[in-house]
Amino acid sequence: MAQEIERKFLVKGDFKKEAYKEIRIQQGYLSSVPARTVRVRTKGNQGFITIKGIGNASGASRFEWEKEIAISEVEALLQICEPGIIDKTRYLVKSGKHTFEVDEFHCENQGLIVAEVELTEENESFLKPAWLGIEVTGDEKYYNNMLMKKPYKKW
Repeated sequence: MAQEIERKFLVKGDFKKEAYKEIRIQQGYLSSVPARTVRVRTKGNQGFITIKGIGNASGASRFEWEKEIAISEVEALLQICEPGIIDKTRYLVKSGKHTFEVDEFHCENQGLIVAEVELTEENESFLKPAWLGIEVTGDEKYYNNMLMKKPYKKW
């Protein structure tokens, strides 16, 4: 069991030329209740189930548990998920000693690009790339479980 600490930002420039890897992700939610979200996802040719707790006051830290499961199990579980599947491409971009996960959303969330950086503590400093835009850490409308309910195209 682990505590996830991450900060989230909008993206305002070209990051793709700096990416060293890209992965297609599709995910659905068995439970999108903020106190305990349960998601299943395909990440390339791997499957995962993840449980996340509610965030702290800043929104940067929360409980997270994840386990790899068979792709066939994810595909079966996606059939009983809440309506709305998140479809995105994740790009991994190094910046100093950190790696940013930059998500370019597709389908109903087309046009939204969000970058996250995982930290070991909330106040940890990190090198901010030139393409990093405004911080949206703790802004619930950018959470994937909320984008499933109210997609970016409907804002």
